[in-house]
Amino acid sequence: MGIMVTDRAVEAQGPAGDIGLTVRHVDGEQYAVRVRGHQFLVDQPVSGGGADSAPTPVELFVASLATCVAFYAGRYLARHGLSRDGLAVSARYVMAADRPARVGTVRIELTVPDELPAGRRAALRAVAAHCTVHNTLVTPPRVTVELTQG
Repeated sequence: MGIMVTDRAVEAQGPAGDIGLTVRHVDGEQYAVRVRGHQFLVDQPVSGGGADSAPTPVELFVASLATCVAFYAGRYLARHGLSRDGLAVSARYVMAADRPARVGTVRIELTVPDELPAGRRAALRAVAAHCTVHNTLVTPPRVTVELTQG
């Protein structure tokens, strides 16, 4: 399984089960992302040459991990008949000091509902720590970048 960067990405599930999205330049450092009929922007902060009109790709990367943890935690709570009220996830990250440019560390903090029994805490943590995005970071996919003509 790989990620292909091309001008011809398809926004649908392909024959091999791959799911596509497209990213198009908008203006300056802004890019529009389109996936499954949804669209959102990414940008860079002013200090990085952007207009700071949207999150950066790195912020979305960390947000994707945090929201995946939240989703898995929420599903665990629902499956056990527990309320999701008060469920929250916060994330902090630090860029690596050496090359190549990348996120060096991520710290995820999962705030659980007050009613969560002490006996369920370890299981909830284990489930949340095995969300799809976290699993992908632990067992990275093969990534390919190919150039195509428009």
